[in-house]
Amino acid sequence: MNHPARCDRLRTRLRKEGIDALLVSSTANVSYLTGFSGDSSYLLVTRDRTILVSDGRFTEQIREECPWVETHIRRTTGIRMSAAVAKVCGSLKVSRIAVESAIMSVAALGEMQLAMPRVEFAGSSDVVESLRAVKDAGELRLIREAIDLAERAFQQFRGAIRAGQTEKSAADHLEMLLRAAGAERGSFEAIIAGGPHAAQGHARPDQRPLVPGQPIVVDWGAAGRFYKSDLTRVLCLRTIPAKLEAVYKVVLKAQERAIQKIRPGIKGQDVDAEARTTIERSGFGRFFSHGTGHGIGLEVHEAPALRPNSDVILRPGMVVTVEPGIYLRGWGGVRIEDDVLVTRTGHEVLSTLPKGLDSVLVP
Repeated sequence: MNHPARCDRLRTRLRKEGIDALLVSSTANVSYLTGFSGDSSYLLVTRDRTILVSDGRFTEQIREECPWVETHIRRTTGIRMSAAVAKVCGSLKVSRIAVESAIMSVAALGEMQLAMPRVEFAGSSDVVESLRAVKDAGELRLIREAIDLAERAFQQFRGAIRAGQTEKSAADHLEMLLRAAGAERGSFEAIIAGGPHAAQGHARPDQRPLVPGQPIVVDWGAAGRFYKSDLTRVLCLRTIPAKLEAVYKVVLKAQERAIQKIRPGIKGQDVDAEARTTIERSGFGRFFSHGTGHGIGLEVHEAPALRPNSDVILRPGMVVTVEPGIYLRGWGGVRIEDDVLVTRTGHEVLSTLPKGLDSVLVP
């Protein structure tokens, strides 16, 4: 991946917005711009310089991962990040600097202002994130790899799940299978919720046993090299009751219609409306309580958003989840999620796991 070119694109964006220098504090944004996989580091991007402010724990790692970037290595004892950044800004005679207002805490900003009383600070948001929303070929390759890791782990998991197993033990097993498949870890803590517990969209697995004839929502993903995947499938042990079949068919129809809506030039809210209208017409509208999807990449939730108020225009290279759901208190829930690439002419579903009704049943 050409990280210097990414920094150049950022500089072009900064010039358009009249920003002389941007202090990047988001770990994901630092990784995107440099290829550095560590943490506790800030990146200062000016009109002509790119300087990574880090500490001695990462000296060798930086040389290995991003040898092209300038560095300022601070001592971890006695030298705070604010003082280190102030020293760099002083040497570059920076008089006005933008910070990531959605990332930097009030306390951290206060420290920066105390360390640089003559520097003017301004807030900036979504500058790097807007660049990250469109993936290049290298990013798409890594996302595909993360999806493959997640799917291989799930296929093994599906063959091992059993009645009486607790949600927690099933989730632990799935995370173990993700690592065994080659993932660094799960994209997030796997969600496995059965029966009435599945009515919670983001239920935390606990000691409840998995019961035959009840929906089991499995929401998981794999963190590969930097990039992540995010998938959801529904399973049911031994038999599929009529109510589950009916609800599942509605959700599947809503998801398929939303996916078919995806193409360049479409607003995120239009994709959401396709899924939401389908569910509403089936009489379950008030039981669909979240957005239809979100972007995925370095983070499991990033731009663009697919929700009712999203006016973002989809562009080729964006990767989004499509995950409508229905959640019925006292009964359970159904959510189906795939990762979808916006192509030049339409879309490509990157995930390949089956999702027809027959894929739900685990004998």
